[in-house]
Amino acid sequence: MNRSVFALQQVARRTLCSSARRPVENQVPKNQKLFQEDNGVPVHLKGGTTDALLYRATMTLTVLGAGYVLYELLKAANPQRKA
Repeated sequence: MNRSVFALQQVARRTLCSSARRPVENQVPKNQKLFQEDNGVPVHLKGGTTDALLYRATMTLTVLGAGYVLYELLKAANPQRKA
């Protein structure tokens, strides 16, 4: 019991500590420079390979989802006849 209380006190002290362990570099100016650059690449693809993969995955899921919705609508519009 005492060990768990002691551990909880240590965790609480660490999370409330005001000093940062390592300084955090400001990334905003670098990102602004990258995204505002006029190089003919759409803004949604300027992040690199990850953005391109996410874009393609989103488009694939959108097309497949739309196709599935149309399939279900057609299936609902033409109910099967009972034999």
